[in-house]
Amino acid sequence: MGESIVPPVIEFVRNLGINEQDIIQSTQASYKLGIQFRDWLTKGDSYFHPFGSLGRRLDGHEFIQCWLKARSEGDTTPLMDYAPAAVMAKNQRYALPFDLPPDSPLAGANHALHLDASLLHQYLCRFAEERSVKRINAHVVHVNVAENGSIESVELNNRQTVRGDFFIDCSGFRGMLIGETLNSPIQSWGHYLPCDRVVTAQVEHSGKIPPYSISTAKESGWTWRIPLQNRISSGYVFSSDHCSDNQAINVLLDSVEGKPMHEPGMISFRAGVRQQLWKKNCIAIGLAGGFLEPLESAAIYLVTRGVQRMLELFPNLERDEQDWPGLATEYNTRMRMDYEEIRDFTILHYCTTTRADTEFWRLCQSNPVPDSLAGRIELFKARGELRIADDGLFKKSNWQAVLTGMGVIPRSYHPFIDLVDFNGISQAMQAHRAQINDAIQALPTYRKFLGE
Repeated sequence: MGESIVPPVIEFVRNLGINEQDIIQSTQASYKLGIQFRDWLTKGDSYFHPFGSLGRRLDGHEFIQCWLKARSEGDTTPLMDYAPAAVMAKNQRYALPFDLPPDSPLAGANHALHLDASLLHQYLCRFAEERSVKRINAHVVHVNVAENGSIESVELNNRQTVRGDFFIDCSGFRGMLIGETLNSPIQSWGHYLPCDRVVTAQVEHSGKIPPYSISTAKESGWTWRIPLQNRISSGYVFSSDHCSDNQAINVLLDSVEGKPMHEPGMISFRAGVRQQLWKKNCIAIGLAGGFLEPLESAAIYLVTRGVQRMLELFPNLERDEQDWPGLATEYNTRMRMDYEEIRDFTILHYCTTTRADTEFWRLCQSNPVPDSLAGRIELFKARGELRIADDGLFKKSNWQAVLTGMGVIPRSYHPFIDLVDFNGISQAMQAHRAQINDAIQALPTYRKFLGE
């Protein structure tokens, strides 16, 4: 759907031995410092979700606590002024984070990519086949199951039968192996996330290539604008209970800048995850395993996460399968945690809105919220604390950016801040902000960096 990724996917690509610059050139990619959210809290409001650090620890205290203390004393400096990626995006300047010296005030910035999904598909196919992966271009028409309930083989429409010890289901929403054959159902999260349709369009370039994606809240959902080198990827994610397909197409076409390159495409989806992503001798990867709308560009990340988990827990195919249930349980537990983390982070954008101008947004305010998310919001409201898994996709800085961007400001701060001389911390904050701005001015403009 969306043609955008998050920073961990780049690390996954590097670990495959793929050169990042090669990917960029092969997929018409552009750089991404974060996401700008428009009209989500209320109409006319805007905030930025940056990749990378958000301030730095001062005198042993988390930066968010220092910022809250300063705010209580009348300091109105926006939190994003301390996020290098946000300041780079605001000033339309850029440098690759790994090209910056370690002591640079911008060293905490991170980046991802906007890329052409079809070109990425072609690139990865070539990459795999060059390394002896055998590719058969055919459709699965029948699945053969052994007496023990495991998959024995698949029959193709070219009359070929492919046998295997272990199968990976990448059949998309259909889940032909994991769902239709092995009966692992989807647990729906539609009661949390009402959007279930998306209309997409590729648009000719308007000449504007900002180093970030744009997500704009609309009457019954939200649109994306993802700038690639050769075109703009656009889409409208919406609730079919609140908007017809024709209305959605009109909303999307009214929002684009530039001429559409083809007729809009329509896709239905359902938010949720398989009860078992690994069942018997099959693992579901990608859409076959579950789906969450592309608000935070996590779909490809979940594919890479599934692959990483599979490699970590890969069964010994030469032995009896008695060890497989334990491995499968661990895999399912870890992957479910990943899906639930992204689910909660996605819901956060909806449940904290103050928009009440349409039935859709009023529903978002009244929809149920998972206990895991409700508890995290209440903890942050108290004094800016967050409980975050060490190996999760979203770090504290990500949660802080979206929570504060959506108007969730803690009532107080950690009392230990009052035990130190805050004048020194305040001066350090001002100095750090000045250092970020000075370093930004020394960078090339983003257009110049891209060679325009």
